Amino acid sequence: MGVSLSTTQTIAFMTFAAVAAGTPGPSNVLLAAAGARGGIRHGVPSLLGQVVGMSALLLAVTLGIGGLLLDRPWLLETLKWGGALLLCWMAWNIATATFSEGDASAPAWSGFLGMAAFQWANPKGWLISVAANAAFLDQHGGILSRSLTLTVLFMLTALPCCLPWLAFGAALQHTLRTPRTWLVYRSVMAGLLVASVALFVWPHR
Repeated sequence: MGVSLSTTQTIAFMTFAAVAAGTPGPSNVLLAAAGARGGIRHGVPSLLGQVVGMSALLLAVTLGIGGLLLDRPWLLETLKWGGALLLCWMAWNIATATFSEGDASAPAWSGFLGMAAFQWANPKGWLISVAANAAFLDQHGGILSRSLTLTVLFMLTALPCCLPWLAFGAALQHTLRTPRTWLVYRSVMAGLLVASVALFVWPHR
């Protein structure tokens, strides 16, 4: 396997990236919540932060952190459970938050920096990055070049795959006009966030 990716390898990785970025998970649940709160225009920074944060994590893992985690599984377990606790706390904040129409305030996890930083506490992000490191990185040469290539491909693939989650949340804005509908929506989002965490931390047989 050379430094550059073949067409088959590129297609395989982009398929992997599309599934990883577009399927339900903590980040996409929060992105939908950002869309419902501020619409697409105000949610774009959150979208870009999510994609850039995921890509930066992937780059860091492929450049060396991934090997460290693979050699020391307890580190990955620590990150996984620490992230899970943080996400459960965020789910509680979502479920109990108040919202009034025209309120310009936003939770700490929203926006470019908030969503980018959040990826480093996301168990799904770590597991995806470690999986990509094990499956697609050639350890025999050109690691930097290949890592950068994978990161760019992931970024280009993830952006359109995450956008529908923001659009979905924004589409609900017109129905979230009363305290009752916001309560239902917040409860559903919080439940989905906890469920997505459970999928990644629950032992698989």
